Amino acid sequence: MTHHKTLRIQEISVEQHHDFIAEQARASFLQNPVWPQTKPAWRSQSLGWFDDDELVAVSLVLYRPIPVPGLRGRSLAYLADGPLFDPDLYELDTLLEPLVPYTRSQGAFMIRMGLPFVLRRWDADDVRKALSAGEHGMIPELQPVETNNAAWTMEDTLVRHGWEKPELSEDFVAGQAQFQARIPLPQLTPERRANRDSPEFEQAVEEVLKRMDSTSRRQTRKSTRSELTVTSGGLADVAAWQALYEETAERDDFIGRPQSYFESMLKALNDSPTAQCKVLFAHYEDQLLASAIYVQQQDTGWYVYGASTRAESKRYAPRALQLEQIKLSLEAGAAWYDLGGVSATLNKEHELAGLTRFKTTMGADVVQTMGEWDYPINKLLARAFNMYLARRG
Repeated sequence: MTHHKTLRIQEISVEQHHDFIAEQARASFLQNPVWPQTKPAWRSQSLGWFDDDELVAVSLVLYRPIPVPGLRGRSLAYLADGPLFDPDLYELDTLLEPLVPYTRSQGAFMIRMGLPFVLRRWDADDVRKALSAGEHGMIPELQPVETNNAAWTMEDTLVRHGWEKPELSEDFVAGQAQFQARIPLPQLTPERRANRDSPEFEQAVEEVLKRMDSTSRRQTRKSTRSELTVTSGGLADVAAWQALYEETAERDDFIGRPQSYFESMLKALNDSPTAQCKVLFAHYEDQLLASAIYVQQQDTGWYVYGASTRAESKRYAPRALQLEQIKLSLEAGAAWYDLGGVSATLNKEHELAGLTRFKTTMGADVVQTMGEWDYPINKLLARAFNMYLARRG
């Protein structure tokens, strides 16, 4: 039964926020109240929605000031993968109604919100085959294996309330990608997932390997016989990650993040009662071949960042780290291992097609999230801000 009554909104403590997340099946680490420690340029708040005295929804809100003279105190209010609430109990309207005046009172000229719900999901094999065949333009043209009617209803609600829908694009836009690659994981009992050597755990790993295409599976198996040493490091080891990451950034021509960002991320998430963050390494003898940053919270493990060298490529060190992250996710009882964003395109000539191909050959299904919606509290400033972003991009 869904409630229609208006909810009361107010700032809540970090402890209340953590307690609420701990009760959710799925909650992105971008909603963890410690996450702002990685975002020094943003102001943050933990917001709670109350039905009388009961806390029924939460969201981390980040406020980003706009770098335009004369507009001091005005900011973008950003809710990444939030708010967290049960749509079976509360209508989206009841959360939106107090959110707009509250963020306006905090100086927000625009709200950007990415609700944490999936619209539909496509099978890894179907996407991979369609990409090879080249007969479709975009992933939504394919038949999904799962559709979430409640999320489609929420889209209608957002449109009715004047929110601006994200455009379906072949390219990545600012913020979180609307299409994500996620490997569904077998579920094990706590006793069985605690022992990697148990037949049940090995069987679960085997099930994930079976989802991969033959090349990914062969290379992953080969990585386990390649005399690699896989380890997990702490804060003191971030410098080794950073050196390899900067080498990768230079080789692949992207602008990387500073070491301080990864140190903040590791420290913040590992201080949280609901999340864990690991920096993983694959060495051959004394040589570091690959590294990855892994995060786990509630029902999902995330491969967040990766780095590798071209040396000793036949040892498939990055594959060994993918396998380790799958095992960590199984140990944590996660239902999904998330490989991050993909493009909506099925045009095999598109520059992002290779990413979709790689992630689906790993056995990752493609999910379409609701994407990030904008609500212009001040239309003039929102337009100026979007023009500023377009110019900068």
